[in-house]
Amino acid sequence: MKKGHVKLERALSKLGIASRTVARKWIEAGQVKVNGMIRKDPEFEVVPEKARIEVEGQTVQKQTHRTFLLYKTKGTVTTRSDEKGRPTVFDGIQEKGLHLIAVGRLDQATTGLLILTNDTRLADRLTDPKNKIKRVYLVTVRGDVSESTLAHLRKGIQDEGETLSPSRIEVRKASGKESHLTVELTEGKNREIRRMFMSQGHEVTKLKRVAYGNLTLGDLKPGEYRELTLDELASIT
Repeated sequence: MKKGHVKLERALSKLGIASRTVARKWIEAGQVKVNGMIRKDPEFEVVPEKARIEVEGQTVQKQTHRTFLLYKTKGTVTTRSDEKGRPTVFDGIQEKGLHLIAVGRLDQATTGLLILTNDTRLADRLTDPKNKIKRVYLVTVRGDVSESTLAHLRKGIQDEGETLSPSRIEVRKASGKESHLTVELTEGKNREIRRMFMSQGHEVTKLKRVAYGNLTLGDLKPGEYRELTLDELASIT
């Protein structure tokens, strides 16, 4: 691939217009023109800064990057649309015309801090395991988590071909009935915390993300969101 060229599906994603999956569908359906010609190959190479790209007759331009912090509620999913009709985290977002994506996913039962942005480069940086950006969770599990269990988890466990290991884990309080812990991760593996504790016989009953990098929920209430300040963006990039 020549310098400066990217695949057409990637170009639409970089412009903040659509995810690569949605862009591919548009392209294959013949809805996208490049310099006046319909292009149905998602891997057709373009220079986004120079090409005139149209979607359904409308010329697309790079959107201003905007990033939000949302207090995700239980029962919502992080996909843009859901085939089961479940509510999504995007349903309550009032800013229209922005193709926001979730930075990492929280499962339906998990609550707390979720970053939404139309800056795909920022999303990639925040989710790249190499950058080791911390995510902090408050966790409640069934049963009394022993010191030997904590030591085992700190050492790391193997599950479904992956090594699951928290960067920090500590018990805040515990009883025979349940334990309350703080867990810190630096990667975003699928359902990592739930899998770690289930491997030790402890079912997670509550899971809430309270920090991502230097960002915290602050005064946000469940379902509320706000736009990040320039200082906050600088602190996580």
